[in-house]
Amino acid sequence: MKILIKTPCGDIRGAACQRPGVIAFKGIRYARAGRFEYPRLVTAWDGVYDALEYGNCSYQPRAFYNEAKTPEKAFYYEEFRKGEIYTYSEDCLFLNIWTPADTSEESRLPVIVYIHGGGFTGGCGHEKHFDDPVWPEKGVIGVTLNYRLGPLGFACLPELKEEAGHTGNYGLYDQLAAIQWVKANIRAFGGDPENITVMGQSAGAMSVQQHCVSPLTEGLFAKAVMSSGGGVSPAFDRKTAPEANYEFWRKVMELAGSRTLEEFRKIDAEILFAAWEAAGPEHPENLMACAPCVDGVYITHSLTEALDSQRQKNIPYMLGSTSHDMAPPVLFQMARDWCAEQAIQGKRKSYAWLFDRMLPGDERGAWHSSDLWYWFGTWKNCWRPFTAHDEMLSDVMTDYLCNFAKNGDPNGEGLPEWRAVTDKAGQVLRWGEGEIRMGDVDMEWLREISSSNMR
Repeated sequence: MKILIKTPCGDIRGAACQRPGVIAFKGIRYARAGRFEYPRLVTAWDGVYDALEYGNCSYQPRAFYNEAKTPEKAFYYEEFRKGEIYTYSEDCLFLNIWTPADTSEESRLPVIVYIHGGGFTGGCGHEKHFDDPVWPEKGVIGVTLNYRLGPLGFACLPELKEEAGHTGNYGLYDQLAAIQWVKANIRAFGGDPENITVMGQSAGAMSVQQHCVSPLTEGLFAKAVMSSGGGVSPAFDRKTAPEANYEFWRKVMELAGSRTLEEFRKIDAEILFAAWEAAGPEHPENLMACAPCVDGVYITHSLTEALDSQRQKNIPYMLGSTSHDMAPPVLFQMARDWCAEQAIQGKRKSYAWLFDRMLPGDERGAWHSSDLWYWFGTWKNCWRPFTAHDEMLSDVMTDYLCNFAKNGDPNGEGLPEWRAVTDKAGQVLRWGEGEIRMGDVDMEWLREISSSNMR
């Protein structure tokens, strides 16, 4: 079944997906941008837009090698991408929308806009774990998106600053454009533009947090969810100004054989990525050069400064991590402290969790990103021998998430009580193994897991 709707940009055609009663609109172009240019929002198109296939992913390292034959990439490839085909391009500013088939402009359903992780250098919005979220079955519209990655998304050069007035963070501006597009058009899909939740995991959570302190996002969203990357700690607080990375990007230009910005813009993407990867060992101090920087426009303060001066948006938050995450005690403490700070500052209620399900199929525990199968309710897309317990857990987690998207409070009928965080040593919701409950977290246990992960 296909469906045609009218949007402020023009007519668009979507189609039924595998979930009964859900319509998917895939590969919607939300913006355009040349290399190292800030995005320009799409406001109109000619004719009928066929939103029936996923759009291009951003170029990223795996676009240039066979991931299936690269042992160090095997785990996440086997988990999330095996058997899938992706197209890569600089022309990658596309988003996807899943909505109940029976919606109209008057439905005003809550919306979750999800930003994928991948260290700002990999990923896309339609890997297996994102494909066909369960949320519309629970009355919430889902949106995923692609944005520019690696050197395409985060290069910093003085010539670019002279040209545009600032430089860097192109990938973050892509995300901003996607949220703006959703805000302007989602009512046509049955959504409420005044009830948008932004959600992300890992680098996606770090992105969401930057949106929560940026002066450019006022009024764009009403709630935020951050998994395995939200919160503040010295290890994850970006304080770098674009100028600190100029030398690194000059080296990338040199290795790419480019003498001018014009030449740098024209080189093949594979050469650009190879030069970027080659420059890394020569500049270890710029290890996170492909990440948000304090550009003075989108990001005006470090996260610590923003939190200390209460610049974060006064909205409800949900934050958490997994027990076998990357640096488990750090990520957990970051999340709980962020929620506690909202209470200390007298802001809206915020909720923290720890996911500790030992996923069936191997002995890796609740590894980084393992919770995504549950948050999206897409566990049937996975190879793992999931059980009735996993199905129940996913159902409960998506209930909490959709309740939160609806009214800022995850609690609902039939769910274990989830109390907001009130202080930095408070209990959090524990889910995964055994009973879903509020409880303390043994930090020594998390530190031991962290030590085991590094051995």
